[in-house]
Amino acid sequence: MTHEICETSNNALSAGIPVDVWAIPVLRNGQPIAVIERHTNQMGMRATGALEENFVEAAEILTQMLMRGEFPLVPPSDNALAPRPADGVLRVQPDGIISYASPNAITGYRRLGALGDIEGEHFRELTRRLREGVESIGQTVNADIDGRLTLEFDVETRSASMRFVVLPLWFEYTSAGMLVLCRDTTDLRRRDRMLLTKDATIREIHHRVKNNLQTVAALLRMQSRRLESPEGKDALRDAMRRVSSIAMVHETLSYSLVEEVAFDEVCDKILDMVGDLAASHGTVRAVRRGSFGVVPADMATSLSMIITELCQNAIEHGLSSSSGLVEVVPAREGARLEVQILDEGHGLPDGFKLGNQKSLGLSIISTLIHDLHGTLTIANREDSPGTMARIELPYRGARGAT
Repeated sequence: MTHEICETSNNALSAGIPVDVWAIPVLRNGQPIAVIERHTNQMGMRATGALEENFVEAAEILTQMLMRGEFPLVPPSDNALAPRPADGVLRVQPDGIISYASPNAITGYRRLGALGDIEGEHFRELTRRLREGVESIGQTVNADIDGRLTLEFDVETRSASMRFVVLPLWFEYTSAGMLVLCRDTTDLRRRDRMLLTKDATIREIHHRVKNNLQTVAALLRMQSRRLESPEGKDALRDAMRRVSSIAMVHETLSYSLVEEVAFDEVCDKILDMVGDLAASHGTVRAVRRGSFGVVPADMATSLSMIITELCQNAIEHGLSSSSGLVEVVPAREGARLEVQILDEGHGLPDGFKLGNQKSLGLSIISTLIHDLHGTLTIANREDSPGTMARIELPYRGARGAT
């Protein structure tokens, strides 16, 4: 190992093409830790343009820096916005003067407000003059834009924005200026702002839907208080409970950036509500054991209604509206969600067969489960007295519990 860059191919043919190969040692503390090969196609002779000449010059400097272990480390960045050589390149000399600007870089500067050809301009002064506000990423722009440190920053005006990555270039002991990569991010940032606006609008819609549903529930409650018919009071109370369960889903969505619901919180609110409303005598305790995880919004609305109705049935029929315990036990099994609703009541009557009932609640449950391509079974518990209702639903497109 010579600790020096050396040619290894002597223009040997590779796939029928003469290729010049150089071996570049990477040194740390005077010892080689790796070798990088640089391949150059030597077929044909042609005149090089300004872009290629500047790329070759910068590559030679970077090669020497790499060998000495001085290759500039770019700070962590958003890959979606990170500039690449094809996006725009500036070659800045040690005195800060721009000696070359690629066409894309010139276009970006003109969108920022620069006039004429930017070659010959002082990079730091030109960039500061154009900016209305600079967002520094990790370092202070005003102190470090002179090329001593690797720097990434954004320049924004009213009409455009650009992201810059400044790579200082060094000979062994003296500065070789800077290689500046730049990218016009105007359209990307406009798109990001549109997405943020869209997210805020969706959250506001969910918030307003929740408020409207709560208003409807309040009106139903007021109307039920004016009725003297027990059947009418019960019907309005059931309607109020169903509307409230849907409102809870929209309340959760109004705080989320994605159309998914952490359903444990929704379920707990439903259980508090049905326990308070459904028991005519005594005390009913409704609890959740296990986690639903995260479910899609369209599934969450139907699931909240299903759990509301099943818990209501467990309290009214299983416990006969007296004191007792109702448990909701969710479980994930691969791509399916299983939920059991358990009570400790008297069990099902003799001859019970699902589908023969005319209950509105069971009709709602059957319709919603059918729409979700799921199944429902109701049977007596095997481990203790009481009834078990089990629903199984496909659970595609959502993350599990965390």
